[in-house]
Amino acid sequence: MEATIITIMALLFLSFVALGVFVTVKVAKAAKRGVDRTLDQARRTVEDTTLRAKSVGQVGAAGELARLRLSLRTSMRATQEALQAGVGEDASLKESLDLFHRLSAHGLELDADLKRLEREPDRAWVSGQLPELAARTARITGSADALRRAARDRALRFAEDDLSALSAQIDVEAGALRHWTEPEGTPGTATRTAGAGAPDPASAEGWGQPARPAGQARPGGGEPSAITAPDPRRTAYPWEKSARPETTT
Repeated sequence: MEATIITIMALLFLSFVALGVFVTVKVAKAAKRGVDRTLDQARRTVEDTTLRAKSVGQVGAAGELARLRLSLRTSMRATQEALQAGVGEDASLKESLDLFHRLSAHGLELDADLKRLEREPDRAWVSGQLPELAARTARITGSADALRRAARDRALRFAEDDLSALSAQIDVEAGALRHWTEPEGTPGTATRTAGAGAPDPASAEGWGQPARPAGQARPGGGEPSAITAPDPRRTAYPWEKSARPETTT
């Protein structure tokens, strides 16, 4: 019996140790991914800032290479973000995202070529390569822009269709709410239709109007209300607490 208990305790201890190791590894991997994302973002920010500075401050082949790289990176990043954000709501964008991944391979290859040419000392030769590089950049960015704009137009179309359907439903419901009359021949139709918007003042006591004590004349009939004002002790409002009965000791 004691051996069984010791075995169970040992197994429980090993299970807790294994669970602790598993959780520690998962947390460490998650922290590493967070650090890697932060470093990647910082590196991209620095690189983009450097390219903007070169595209403005430098002339000739160096400035043109910087402008091509900046245009390529900006277009590809915007398309990637748009497709990844939309695929969660529209599953049909998955195919577009797959096509973008194939396009990204060409974009990364072009960006690497442009980056190598930035270190090329023969600027005359680099200038001769610029027309072909500009054409490749235009083809890739044009395809990326087409995917991004199509996804945006699709989302806007779905939003417009949903809004149109919602507006039609609201119009139907509004018409039903306004159709308060009964079919012809139903007794009491005229009475209910004519008096639908004018409730009896005597029934409005629960909606902020003071209750009218029994026997009191309505305003406008009999003596003026300024002379025969209701006894405040007999006037009750729905938000007032009932008066406690006086007790004598």
